[in-house]
Amino acid sequence: MKSMTQRVLLLAAATAAVAAVSVAPAPLARARTELIPFPQLGVRFNPDGDPGQCGGRTGEQWANEFDGTEPIRLDTDSRLGGCQLAFGIYDPDDLLSSSSYTYTFEATSGGDPAQCGNPGTHQMAISKTSRVFGPSIRIDTDNRPGGCILTFALSSPTSIRLGINYFSDGDRAQCGNAGPNNGVFSPVANDREVPIRIDTDDRPGGCGLQVRLTGE
Repeated sequence: MKSMTQRVLLLAAATAAVAAVSVAPAPLARARTELIPFPQLGVRFNPDGDPGQCGGRTGEQWANEFDGTEPIRLDTDSRLGGCQLAFGIYDPDDLLSSSSYTYTFEATSGGDPAQCGNPGTHQMAISKTSRVFGPSIRIDTDNRPGGCILTFALSSPTSIRLGINYFSDGDRAQCGNAGPNNGVFSPVANDREVPIRIDTDDRPGGCGLQVRLTGE
């Protein structure tokens, strides 16, 4: 016959085991609770002439929350062609169904508008089913007068914001509103647009651009 002490210890162990089974969630349920899909931000960047004018990461890329996209590099000048650029958002959990994220492209005052292809305000395509992009803009700044202004804006009831890292690796006058240091993202919010000025030509260097989504 088991002693009273042994029986008490066995009863306590059995009670603890039952409590652990009833309280701890199944691994799959726990994973679904912890993993909430966050939107991805996409960039499509391709040359339509001399590829040396469109450097860094070309093609399509998609970045997760807080991860800036890999930098693209704008260095259009007197060489043939320019760069095609577009943005999109993949939102599998439909967090941004009531939101608008835009990029507006226009020539600078007094500048040659032919350097800024497909001007106007464009929506970043937001899709919960596939990775798609909004309309492409065409950047072909050179030694003609002026340049282009690309402005990022949003209207969203959520706390998901844009961040813009724009920087120069040569003559800073080619990259208007560039940050003082590469890696510092300027926030875009409901009441705060971020414009960047692109005026690359035959001067040394070019302009780098990264974008990201963040949840406050």
